[in-house]
Amino acid sequence: MIKSRVLLAGALFVAAAGSAHAGLTVTPAVTSDYDFRGVTQTENKAAFQLGATYGFDSGAYAGAWLSNVKFGKPPGTSMELDLTGGYTFGDAKEGVAWDLGGVYYTYSGGTSPSDLNYLELYAGATHDWFNAKVFYSPDYGGKATTGNTSAWYVSTTGTFPLPADFSFVAHAGYSVGTYWDNYGKSYLDYSVGVAKTFSNITLNVSYVDGSDLPGAPRSQPFSTVSKVVATISTTVPWGAAE
Repeated sequence: MIKSRVLLAGALFVAAAGSAHAGLTVTPAVTSDYDFRGVTQTENKAAFQLGATYGFDSGAYAGAWLSNVKFGKPPGTSMELDLTGGYTFGDAKEGVAWDLGGVYYTYSGGTSPSDLNYLELYAGATHDWFNAKVFYSPDYGGKATTGNTSAWYVSTTGTFPLPADFSFVAHAGYSVGTYWDNYGKSYLDYSVGVAKTFSNITLNVSYVDGSDLPGAPRSQPFSTVSKVVATISTTVPWGAAE
């Protein structure tokens, strides 16, 4: 049952938030686990991820995000490519910055990977250190879905600056209408961690938990066991994400 592949969002939309800078930005990252909303997409193994976003002076943006995944056999899916587009306006420092858009999740490798493809729409607001976002999919999980076909996700993230280029990052999200509803589980996921900037490189270490989901063992697809995730990334051209 593949419906549990509650994939990506977080990293892709962080890249999109930088689109107020006109032009192209590229963000490579290496992470100890591709976690998406409290559920591993790589069986708690490492992932290489690459995002690219082109921002226009108008506030519109378009981008793509790529990561390896490991969904087990079947389906044996091994790659995820997400396409995004949207529009940002406002000022997060002086008031509120708004972000409206959508992302199309696509998969390759294994058996019938296109059955997993689906669309998710989002609307978000950022004020200073706080971000809130609502996601909605009219056909969550595409053709692979069983049971519920529409899903919501509400996300909140706080990034608190600390001395010496450290930041404290806290996140909480709530999912409704996903595969886990087959277990009667509309569920909470959360993470707390610390980020440190070294010149143009950022290291983030976070404790991640999928709350009370009926988790598979750590080495199996879509495990929801609590864990520590470390991610190192940079954005080029350097300075574009500041």
